[in-house]
Amino acid sequence: MNTAKLNLLIVGHGTRFHGGNSETHAFIAQWQLRHPSWQITTCFIEYDDVLLDNGLDQAAAHASQVRVIPLILNAARHVKLEIPAAIAAARIRHPQHQFECAPHLGMGHEVCMMLQRQLQQLMTNCGMPDPRTTGVILLGRGSSDASANGQLAKMARWLFEDNDHELIDLAFTGITWPRLETVVQRQIRLDMKQIMILPAYLFAGRLTERIALQVERLRHHYPTVTFALAQPLGTDTALFDLLDKRACPDKHITNEDDTLLLCDGCPYQPN
Repeated sequence: MNTAKLNLLIVGHGTRFHGGNSETHAFIAQWQLRHPSWQITTCFIEYDDVLLDNGLDQAAAHASQVRVIPLILNAARHVKLEIPAAIAAARIRHPQHQFECAPHLGMGHEVCMMLQRQLQQLMTNCGMPDPRTTGVILLGRGSSDASANGQLAKMARWLFEDNDHELIDLAFTGITWPRLETVVQRQIRLDMKQIMILPAYLFAGRLTERIALQVERLRHHYPTVTFALAQPLGTDTALFDLLDKRACPDKHITNEDDTLLLCDGCPYQPN
């Protein structure tokens, strides 16, 4: 990778939550320490002073080649529609520059291992209860894109295969169903004594704040059940390795399908 000519543009989702975007900046600053010679620029899709168009312009001002890396777990509207449209517009504004887009972080084996470590930590904190009476809920943002929701379902299945829990369920904070409370009620009816909740989020935001409030209400409503809530994934340093793969794909040859977009049936594809 010719670092003198290349600027890596990290695109975060953005949040109105106080300090949420600062977490992203701090995370990228730590990644920069691993690669001091790299040019790295950060922008957000929404809720920030530096949004996507501005970020593309800033990156182009310092390098002839810009590689966009979506700091996003699931490919839905932002990844499939908004980012490609912004890149196409940037090519018109900067015809002498080369713009390319790396795959988003995705829901692959690396992310599954992060979720596995979180589950193991919650179980340890709870004294390693019997997994057969300990339900797990994998909690996602939710999307109108069925393939994006399906990626979270894949994570749930992989976790099920690697553990002894009888129940590993999906829930979503919005857009689609089921919601957290519904899944909790189902697991309690099936006699789960502990419930481990794993949010598939990178950083804190309005939705993670909402999740914490919901879990607190559930604790009051079901005082005989132990609830454990994991933190967002952004504290896991394995994310740096995943970003390295997106930044230097030629150095990380892989046959895994998590670098590809699943676009069959996608509502954002043209007719």
